[in-house]
Amino acid sequence: MKSHVKALVVGGGAVGTSIAYHLAKAGWQDVMLLERDELTSGSTWHAAGLLPYFNMSYATTWIHDHSIKLYKTLEEETGLNAGFSVVGNLRMAGSKERMDEYMLYAATAETVGVPFEWLTPGQVKDRYPLVNTDDLHGAIFHPTDGYINPADVTMAMAKGARQRGVTIERKWQVDGYEWTGSAWKVTLSKMAEKGGNLLPTEERTVVEAEHVVTATGNHAQRTARMLGIKIPAIPVEHQYIVTEPDPALQKWRAEGNGEHPVLRDADAKWYVREERGGWILGPYERNAPARFRYGVPDSFRADLFPLDLERIEEEYMSFIHRIPSSEEVGLKDDFNGPICYTPDGNPLLGAAPGLRNMWLAEGFSFGITAAGGAGHYLAQLMVEGEAEIDMASLDPKRFGSWITTDWAVAKDEEAYEHVYILHHPDEERPAARPLRTAPCYDRLKARGAQFGAVNGFERPNYFGPVDADARFDEHARSFRRGGWFDYAKAEAEAVRGAAGLIDASAFAKHVLKGPGAAAFLDWFTTNRLPKVGRINLTYALTDAGTVRTEYTIVRQAEDQFYLVSAGGWADYDRDFLQKAMEDKAAEFGPMVLQDVTTQYGAFALAGPRSRDILATLLRDADPEGALGNKRFPWLSAREIELGMVPLMAIRVAYTGELGWELHHPIEMQNHLFDWLMEAGEPLGMKLVGMRAQNWLRQEKSYRAFGTELGRDATPLEAGLDRFVDQGKAFHGKEAMEATGIRSKCVTLLVDGPDDADPWGREVLFSGDERVGRMTSGGYSVAFGKSIGMGYVRPDMAEIGTKLKVRMFRELYDAEVVEDSPYDPRNESIRADG
Repeated sequence: MKSHVKALVVGGGAVGTSIAYHLAKAGWQDVMLLERDELTSGSTWHAAGLLPYFNMSYATTWIHDHSIKLYKTLEEETGLNAGFSVVGNLRMAGSKERMDEYMLYAATAETVGVPFEWLTPGQVKDRYPLVNTDDLHGAIFHPTDGYINPADVTMAMAKGARQRGVTIERKWQVDGYEWTGSAWKVTLSKMAEKGGNLLPTEERTVVEAEHVVTATGNHAQRTARMLGIKIPAIPVEHQYIVTEPDPALQKWRAEGNGEHPVLRDADAKWYVREERGGWILGPYERNAPARFRYGVPDSFRADLFPLDLERIEEEYMSFIHRIPSSEEVGLKDDFNGPICYTPDGNPLLGAAPGLRNMWLAEGFSFGITAAGGAGHYLAQLMVEGEAEIDMASLDPKRFGSWITTDWAVAKDEEAYEHVYILHHPDEERPAARPLRTAPCYDRLKARGAQFGAVNGFERPNYFGPVDADARFDEHARSFRRGGWFDYAKAEAEAVRGAAGLIDASAFAKHVLKGPGAAAFLDWFTTNRLPKVGRINLTYALTDAGTVRTEYTIVRQAEDQFYLVSAGGWADYDRDFLQKAMEDKAAEFGPMVLQDVTTQYGAFALAGPRSRDILATLLRDADPEGALGNKRFPWLSAREIELGMVPLMAIRVAYTGELGWELHHPIEMQNHLFDWLMEAGEPLGMKLVGMRAQNWLRQEKSYRAFGTELGRDATPLEAGLDRFVDQGKAFHGKEAMEATGIRSKCVTLLVDGPDDADPWGREVLFSGDERVGRMTSGGYSVAFGKSIGMGYVRPDMAEIGTKLKVRMFRELYDAEVVEDSPYDPRNESIRADG
């Protein structure tokens, strides 16, 4: 056993072995992998081994694509056959809406370059006569994937890792982690079998590792306790059955026909593949329970749970309906094992919150599919400082420190159940909600608010009928213009024509102060710092020079700054900021960071009547003059009193109209809300949700973090040159400049279908050539057509360039327009009183 290593990977399943393999492949010479039992003894051993491309996440699609390509090369490299059966994957649709889902997914697949084909029910029947296609609307077929033997692919990657110098140690359990300031001291116990259990012996050792990666699968909760962090990855039961041979299938194969692809009936919530003349049926049923919420018992090793056939009866009957020959076939075997899930179904892949050189690779519900790509991109993060794709959507810090075990259980069970439920782009899943609510939540709900959740906060998406059924939002969902469209349109028109009030309390809010704060922030962000009482928009960059965080900075004093960033990313932003502060404290001086996200609420009031509304409430001798450009100019902040509420008003509006953000003590929110409603409604003010705001910000070409802004594009590529002061030194500057301009962010007006708008996942074409992808989409009330933003090749970014955008398998005209096509000279937002 080595006592000092560069990197220690904890966990010997498919994910752990892939990470060790890729770290060595990336050039790290001293890597060790630990497994508490035997390689593949966790969920890997009972996984069905399917390799589905289908995923609505752009980053996850890249990961799956890398895995599938990698697995086809392992035998040549290692001499071990990974057991990859490239039979393809046929995903069937039983409804028009399911086909709409597949067409939206295909947009993501097409941007990554994943091959697929569209099949009619007749074509499915011609290829696979055993399949009942009478009630199908169509199917999407991936010819390049299929299924693999999980143990074989894991052993192949383990051999590849050993060939590159990785040490693999079995029967060692981690009992503790201690950070020394430069390395991790990892305490280990030797494991041995005792009475059928795997228990620690008295043999102990300590390994020092510069970096640690945890890929502990079902043991993630034990890992979380040892590290003192929260990891919302908890196993959920997944059962599948193996049938006896099907004579009709045997006859089909005996006639010289090839193996069926993996069959997926999403509407029936199952997958099926051939297995030795029979079938494997794997359902994703309702009410599958989470297990091991506090840890895996010593008595559970490569064990299974009892099968619960009653729970999957509906799925089993639909299997017989789809493949009628299976009705007379008996059951041969069954598996019911734990598979880790996360609240959104995507893995936790990246740096651990609050810790140095600790990396998480947990919560892989499709671990075999993702293992190869996860190892590749995590190795890039660790070795090069950043991956070539934006990994923010998989970052462990996307779930805040407020989460609890009960919350994670509820959301993880929901994520399992939703594997085959329609993935609407406007869906809002209901489990564990409402939880985090602003004081005005009940007032908003009483006025028809239909809420979304961001970082656990309830936030209005739009306002429907006041007497709407509680499930109105569920009925309103669509892959096209949902039932919410007309409400959002009216809200956007109100902002452009009168005024709108938006609950923006979910914004992440931090206060940075102290003697070193100004010098640190000047180095940490791209723009020049504002003067006291003024604000600016700025960016913090990754080591690779790409966008890590967007901040609105309000300078409250020479050495005190109020930082506002995206609502879903409070812990993500705080972790990055805190670690950078610690690294630079000796250089810049002492400073303190406070997370005040839940201390202050925020309302955004915007529209041409917004000044009039505030003037009726402002406690000032000359309220109208106090709100004019002379005393309260654009991009400034002032402490004011509205009614009995002291607050900080910031003259800025994400909608591009005259407006203010009103940051107020959270405990006074309802008083302020009532005053604003009383003053605003007579002047045409409407309550406005996130969907209308998203449309409006696109009319102004305002980039959004998580769509246009991310760790795969620099601020210069994003077209944010005016927020980058290249006359000063700042973190990531040299890397940003060295990257150059690989693509450019543009705004497009789209002549799309009458019943749909782009969602921000679509491919952009010039002729037959793929030249970019959209990152945001919606409807423009100013132009009466679809609008969107995205990235294209630099030569395609000129104003007036004619492109095509793929929506629902058809190509529609799109034109690159000037930035801020609505009010390009900012006359509305700068309007004087």
